[in-house]
Amino acid sequence: MRTDVRQVTDGTYLVHGSNTNWVILKDGDELTLVDTGYPGDRQAVLDSLAAVGGSPQAVTAVLITHAHNDHLGSAEYLRRTYDTPVYLHEAEVPHARRDFLQQVSVGEVLRNAWRPGVLPWMVHALRSGGTQQHPVSAPEAFPGAGALDLPGRPVPVHTPGHTDGHCVFHLPDAGLVISGDALVSGHPTSRLAGPQLLPDMFHHERARAVASLELIERLDGDLLLPGHGPVHRGSVRAAAQQARERAL
Repeated sequence: MRTDVRQVTDGTYLVHGSNTNWVILKDGDELTLVDTGYPGDRQAVLDSLAAVGGSPQAVTAVLITHAHNDHLGSAEYLRRTYDTPVYLHEAEVPHARRDFLQQVSVGEVLRNAWRPGVLPWMVHALRSGGTQQHPVSAPEAFPGAGALDLPGRPVPVHTPGHTDGHCVFHLPDAGLVISGDALVSGHPTSRLAGPQLLPDMFHHERARAVASLELIERLDGDLLLPGHGPVHRGSVRAAAQQARERAL
């Protein structure tokens, strides 16, 4: 798979994997990796680190927006192989360990197979390891409130609904938000383009996911880096408002 690495600001890179995105934040020789794609994206993750002049050893921490298989894919590999800490919201830590699973089931997907794009997406997800379980054996909660002492100095913002512990990451100095699956700009199972929620079947609690868009509206920024879809340039507040209007 060709690694699609796009620099969006100085030291910030959005990487388009196989139907899912991850973000690299670079400060000198050190990196922060936000999300890690599907299990089948591992080589693409490693290639993307090299493409920005880094390496797995340069990753000071892996941040996970939420512990779905298409975002958690290589987190345990990096933790086990390179002793890289893996940080999530405290409510998402047991999800990353797979004490429980808040993810759409194969049965739910099949019940929605009549919708445009669902079957091709499911086949791709299966081929990419979307049903494999790669729990993180020692995930950690964010070490403190406010900006994390990591490259990019991202600020976690708890946005529950997609999962209980979903977080977006705000980089106020760069004017950008890494939104994971709380706010996306496209998905193979959606006929919409631009800011939106994922289709209903993907959310653990859709009402909370809609409510969390109000939290994103409060974040200053003009650059949105979603978990799915292209980079969105323009007011993050307006993007969240548009997604909320579409969801109501």
